[in-house]
Amino acid sequence: MSNNRGRGLQANALGMFDTVVMAVAGSAPAYSLAATTAVLVGAVGLASPAALLYCAIPMLGIALAFSYLGRIDVNAGASYSWVGRTLHPFLGFVSGWALVVSATIFMVAGSLPAGSMTLALFDDKLADDTALSTAVGAAWFLIMLAVVLGGARLTVRAQLLMSGVELAILLLFAVLALFHTGDARAFDWSWLGFGHFDGMAGFASGALIAAFYYWGWDVTSNLSEETRNSRRTTGLAGLIGVGIVFLLFEVFTIAVNVILSSKQIEENDANVLAVLGEEVWPGWGGKLLIVAVMLSTIATLETTLIQVTRSLFAMGRDRTMPSALGRVHRTWNTPWVAIAVVGGVALVMFIASNALGTVGDILSDAISAIGLQIAVYYGLAGLAVVVAYRKMLLKSAADFVLGGLWPLFGSVFMFWIFVESLGELSDAAISIGIGGLALGLIPMFWYWRRGSDYYRPAKLDATRAITADYVPDGHVAERARAHEGLPTDF
Repeated sequence: MSNNRGRGLQANALGMFDTVVMAVAGSAPAYSLAATTAVLVGAVGLASPAALLYCAIPMLGIALAFSYLGRIDVNAGASYSWVGRTLHPFLGFVSGWALVVSATIFMVAGSLPAGSMTLALFDDKLADDTALSTAVGAAWFLIMLAVVLGGARLTVRAQLLMSGVELAILLLFAVLALFHTGDARAFDWSWLGFGHFDGMAGFASGALIAAFYYWGWDVTSNLSEETRNSRRTTGLAGLIGVGIVFLLFEVFTIAVNVILSSKQIEENDANVLAVLGEEVWPGWGGKLLIVAVMLSTIATLETTLIQVTRSLFAMGRDRTMPSALGRVHRTWNTPWVAIAVVGGVALVMFIASNALGTVGDILSDAISAIGLQIAVYYGLAGLAVVVAYRKMLLKSAADFVLGGLWPLFGSVFMFWIFVESLGELSDAAISIGIGGLALGLIPMFWYWRRGSDYYRPAKLDATRAITADYVPDGHVAERARAHEGLPTDF
């Protein structure tokens, strides 16, 4: 499957703790809450905590799918490789392309809040200037681009600093929110039920937005070739990451429902968390949570860059995209061509985004579009694990539930919300989401006609992979290729 020639990525750069931090940072708790809460509340109202809860259950199923698949195929392309080797190479390419497109769109959706939050530290009025927010956000993006180019170890050190401060601030305000008085409304357990959804279509639209909240934990799988004991570490870190961010999302979404009025949420659609902070701790609260959101946004730009560049690296290595994307820098062991290409495309999109409207408008359409693409590649991964482990599912109850039934439920859920939400989304969101996926058909058929080895894969079979001989850590990618009769030279 992987025709890996030339240098490889930096092996053994990340440990277990590093990988958990990357998983949490990938989901960007503070950014997701700040940028998405108003969109979620606008879609489902008081049912926003329920949407997050009921999306977390199938999302854990997808995290289990990634964990099980990562045990038998270590590949920076993750779902791109797994789906291609189990379902069909065309579906594998679509899975990888969906991640690439969603991550690239996020460069705009994520950089805008980074810029606006930075400006809000100095003047709230400046934060509403889309052009200025774009310029400052682009500057942060370029800084993160340089960090990612500098290698996995530099990336982790920067991430530990940013995410450490972010999580400390969020935990402080989670405690302060519990003791806040003068609430806009009292907490009601019905917020965690189905009663506040506007039918199944309303539930689907809320679940699609909730999927965006969680998205990003799977960066651990894209870092698998750079992680120690990756067959165990990357999947477990993803599961822990989903659990941590779920708790944070629920606490703060309930706090928003309790403390803020509908008018406050609507009028501050791109800055809800800062308003919450000001209510909980007047004077300092708003500024501190702006800092948390800013750091979270910058941190998730870093993890998203890792996801898209590692995916493009795997595609270039397999010759399903230009082979130059598979080149690795001799000093930093990073896919420098892929990083440069992503940087160039994102900067063009920053300029184009100014024609779309305000920060809030851009975020609303982008989040919904990304949700469609997330549903595609998560759903395909959920199916892939069932096929890869089909011979082992009946050997134990744990394998049946954790490696089959739960991931399959997650897959069906993802495809269901994809279909159901099409009737609820704006034309702009559908055009961005579906149009972005359709563009991938061009390189897919082009490189298929050119005879890329990716389209003649060795099938992924868990029984064969698990019983293969053990090879010392740091050589898992070589062992996998050797097992398939493919070149192992770096």
